[in-house]
Amino acid sequence: MKDIRLLPEWEDVQGILVAFPHKDTDWNYILREAERQYIDLISAFTANMMHVVVLCHDRKYVGKLLQDCDSDYFSLVEISYNDTWTRDYGFISVVRGERRRALDFGFNGWGLKFRSDFDNLVNLRLHELQLLRKEKYRNERDFILEGGSIETDGNGTLLTTSRCLCSPNRNGGKSKEELNKILESRLGCDHVLWLDYGALDGDDTDSHIDTLARMAPNDVILFTGCRDMDDSHFEELLKMRAQLTLFRTKMGNPYNLIELPLPNPIFDEEGNRLPATYANYLVTDNVLFMPTYAQPENDMLAQHTLHVAFPEHKIVGVDCRVLIKQHGSLHCATMQIPKGYMNPVIFE
Repeated sequence: MKDIRLLPEWEDVQGILVAFPHKDTDWNYILREAERQYIDLISAFTANMMHVVVLCHDRKYVGKLLQDCDSDYFSLVEISYNDTWTRDYGFISVVRGERRRALDFGFNGWGLKFRSDFDNLVNLRLHELQLLRKEKYRNERDFILEGGSIETDGNGTLLTTSRCLCSPNRNGGKSKEELNKILESRLGCDHVLWLDYGALDGDDTDSHIDTLARMAPNDVILFTGCRDMDDSHFEELLKMRAQLTLFRTKMGNPYNLIELPLPNPIFDEEGNRLPATYANYLVTDNVLFMPTYAQPENDMLAQHTLHVAFPEHKIVGVDCRVLIKQHGSLHCATMQIPKGYMNPVIFE
């Protein structure tokens, strides 16, 4: 429907939603490390005058941990949640005509892999607490949709992966044709680009697009590449790149493709490779926050590459080596909040 527009990540951002780790999350085995990681993440946002809405289980405790952050730029909301990946259960922002709408889609733990009963209710609780403005909230939880599984240019084009959205454990294995109709009616996206290739070792999400390829202004797609023929990702990412070259804009033009480096392999304590990727960045109106992995050459190359796509943005790196231990990174741990969706009191 042409009166609905899915907002791109870089447009009109007022704040960032994160969830602080606690003992009942999967972070419990390295809780102090995880707390330090989130303190660093929130500090990077507040230092760049981005307001952070911090979900937490204990306001007093988390407030003490964040005492070195600028209190003018974060708000604490005590609420229940299973884990910290707000990208996938935070509300998705659209504009319908002149009206802003916060869409609350269903979340089922990435296709029933993990417990998600509290995560699935976060947006509803924010609505009930009147922190999410009453007139903006729309219950769409009859359809499973994770924020990390979709990318848009803000002009009706949506980029996603068939492995995720067509998963039988999400919406019963609907076909691309069925999903195209749903994505158009609910998000206003009438031009859907389906990636059939691309996967990272250790990924729990069934190939979320935000680990593989991202849309940027001026018909740009940034994508994760692999130049090492001996790397386990080489063949899959090569097929993904080939498919990206076939994609066309609404006007029938090829996209401007920009390749991001693949980080050197990072492994967990048991020797399993973790899904480190530079594609998992967060971009706001004028600042881009990118994950780093203590790999100076790769980190610098990724920063320079992102600057090509976002030349007017300040690029801020955040070490995400702890985040990656739970198979996510910076974008997974955040959800941007555009202006006009949440009660202004939360930003005071």
